[in-house]
Amino acid sequence: MIEVASLSHSYGATRALDDVSFVVAPGELFGLLGPNGGGKTTLFRALATMLVPGTGTARVGGRDAEREPDAVRRLLGVVFQSPSLDGKLTVEENLRHQGRLHGMHGATLRARIAEMLDRVGVADRARERVEKLSGGLRRRVDLAKGMLHAPEVLLLDEPTTGLDPGARREVWDYLGELRAREGVTILLTTHLMEEAERCDRIGILDAGRLVALDTPDALKASIGGDVFVLETKDAQALARGIGERFSVQASVVEGRVRFERAEGAAFLPRLVEAFPEQIDSVTLGKPTLEDVFVARTGHRFRSRNP
Repeated sequence: MIEVASLSHSYGATRALDDVSFVVAPGELFGLLGPNGGGKTTLFRALATMLVPGTGTARVGGRDAEREPDAVRRLLGVVFQSPSLDGKLTVEENLRHQGRLHGMHGATLRARIAEMLDRVGVADRARERVEKLSGGLRRRVDLAKGMLHAPEVLLLDEPTTGLDPGARREVWDYLGELRAREGVTILLTTHLMEEAERCDRIGILDAGRLVALDTPDALKASIGGDVFVLETKDAQALARGIGERFSVQASVVEGRVRFERAEGAAFLPRLVEAFPEQIDSVTLGKPTLEDVFVARTGHRFRSRNP
């Protein structure tokens, strides 16, 4: 349903996207995970026909986003990171204006508005001004607006930004229902690991490069063991010593020693016994998407300048 091939784009000397390629299957919930400034928004804008990439192609439903933008837009529902609602209008008025932009009118539009407001649980707020709604309710209205014209593909840019945990769960519950009920293909961007975990597959972006692409479970399994993170006064010396003593590849990431080892709990006493004076503290855990990011990039998941 979505095909991105060798997509690259630069803002002056800054490489925002660097030869990115992936495919999203019909009905898939696909996440783009990365820190701020990693390239997510640039890619989102290219898919939404808001930006013409420097090189490469982006296709939605077989249509080229650069050459056939109008055809692509008819397939898309787009929910931006910042609310796109008019606070002075009622919930119903916001959706009515959106429907008219898509050529909807009369009884058909009224029925679709009622259906969507009921589906996202805000039917009782239809005549209330948007500015009086909570952040979570506004996001629900944004989703109703994006789905009003029954698009085949829904693009969401950081859909839960600014929402409390309860509202985030509600948004994700709705996305799951939406895909199950209507078979909509969903692509979203996020910088939240726990949200990426809920996607069918994820692409991890860093500095414009697609550094990983697979299901969350497969990516974590690729780490190859439990993850050790050690605090020490001389990280380089400890990493070198661990590598020589136990034949593991230990690296230094932001002043900490990091490595993977199968059956970590059993290995832990041997590690501490071997380097009792050098290890200040040990963190041992099962692999996470954060660990995948570190393994693929050599640094921790952190925000960059946009």
